[in-house]
Amino acid sequence: MTHRFLEIATTPAVKAAQEAQGSRRAYARQEEGEPHNDRLGEAEAGFIAARDSFYLASVSETGWPYLQHRGGPAGFLRVLDETTLGFADLRGNRQYLSLGNLTADDRLCLFLMDYGHKARLKIFGRARFHDLAAEPELAQRLIVPGYRAVPERGMTIKVEAFDWNCPQHITPRFSEAELAPALAPVRQRLEELEVENARLRAELAVRA
Repeated sequence: MTHRFLEIATTPAVKAAQEAQGSRRAYARQEEGEPHNDRLGEAEAGFIAARDSFYLASVSETGWPYLQHRGGPAGFLRVLDETTLGFADLRGNRQYLSLGNLTADDRLCLFLMDYGHKARLKIFGRARFHDLAAEPELAQRLIVPGYRAVPERGMTIKVEAFDWNCPQHITPRFSEAELAPALAPVRQRLEELEVENARLRAELAVRA
């Protein structure tokens, strides 16, 4: 079956590089049959819903690539259906580099990381911007209630393809929230020791 992500990414120059490096035959087998990896499944939807950030790549009109970090509460990147993602585009430093790039060329690539589990998901797609005031139903689906940042517009992404990467060379990293359950017993023990220490100090003070 044709791996849709590789079909997009494997240009003639990439094929030539694979041939030169000896990997072309293995990847050529994935270019046969019906397309796949072009519709998000339960695994992809669950992974995306758990992320609190991602990287967004676009290309300028001068051909230079640009990579931007986007963050928010876990799940702020919404899976609207199996071929559509969306999020509220929040006010930032007002350079509007990604906005300008994607207005000229709507193609993008998302890079989502789960450092703790050494997993990464790449997504090719096409961007579309929305006036949330004019589309209240979409606004309700994209805006995270109670989040402090100001949404300037909505952005939906038509998913063209996705690919999971291998876990090689990913250094595990954990957020404070991810570490909290493991650290809870340690913190509880520290509190107990502090109470015991205070009691012993008080007893010593009385004896003195």
